Amino acid sequence: MSKVSIIGAGSWGVSLAVLLSSNGHEVCIWSLFQEEIDLLIKHREHKDKLPGIKIPDTVQFTSDIEECLKDNDYIVVVVPSQTVRATSKLLAPYVSEDDIIVMCSKGLEEKTGLRLSQVVLSEIPEAKIVALYGPSHAEEVAMGVPTTVVAASEDIEAAMKVQDIFMSPVFRVYTSSDIVGAEIGSSLKNVIALCAGISDGLGYGDNSKAALITRGITEIARLGIAMGANPKTFSGLTGIGDLIVTCTSKHSRNWQAGNLIGQGYSVDEALKKVRMVVEGVSATRAAKELAEKYNVSMPIIQEAYSILFENKDCRQAVKDLMTRSRKHETEDVGW
Repeated sequence: MSKVSIIGAGSWGVSLAVLLSSNGHEVCIWSLFQEEIDLLIKHREHKDKLPGIKIPDTVQFTSDIEECLKDNDYIVVVVPSQTVRATSKLLAPYVSEDDIIVMCSKGLEEKTGLRLSQVVLSEIPEAKIVALYGPSHAEEVAMGVPTTVVAASEDIEAAMKVQDIFMSPVFRVYTSSDIVGAEIGSSLKNVIALCAGISDGLGYGDNSKAALITRGITEIARLGIAMGANPKTFSGLTGIGDLIVTCTSKHSRNWQAGNLIGQGYSVDEALKKVRMVVEGVSATRAAKELAEKYNVSMPIIQEAYSILFENKDCRQAVKDLMTRSRKHETEDVGW
């Protein structure tokens, strides 16, 4: 049995707590907000984000970061991407060189374009980091729906340890040494999912969504490869797998926000209606800057940026994508 500290008490944090507890591990959930902790203790349920999912009595809750991290073996980070740096600063005094940080937050730091593992390492240089990503809606994991993900790390021994604690009959974990590819795929799929939502909101059909998914993974792979990722990663769970589930499911908050934008809501209005963090928005800005830095063509990302930050009309963005100069499909895939 291991002791696992879960940093973040949203739907994903609670789902992973339920899973790890059922695997026999000692789990403590931390939240910055005492009110959230009080409600979880009172109801043993996240009534807002995971109604009906009962949290085992063995799971502990606290807003005291030192208490949560005491004598732990693993630290699971599930906070919004833009708070990872601030959270890492809080963790730093209590992280030992034996701890493994499991990064379950997805995204890129908006101001720097850094991958989240890089953000953590800039604050906790001695950290061992494993990214746990793949097609995995929190709601379904909490209900025990069969799910498959990847534990990716440059430290393959650490990845195998994470594989061991999370594996169950309903949660299969593969390992990978390509954390760069896993992070890029899991970040940028949110941007493409926003676009898929916009397409549905505009009333377009399956043809349009299939095109977005297919050309979207091409753009994601193009950037990832330029950044040093293994091309094969993008045909796997953290690439096309995560992209498919996020683009096609109404569980996806990125799809939900995009759908509202496609229906005519402003970006601000859409984000308020979703009522949860929509990681694809900040990832779009970071992706555009990375594309420019690495001199990579990413037309879908560019049009997403224009819609989100330059108030471009959605239908005009689609028209501009469809009427670009003629291309040969596989000449620029790079995998």
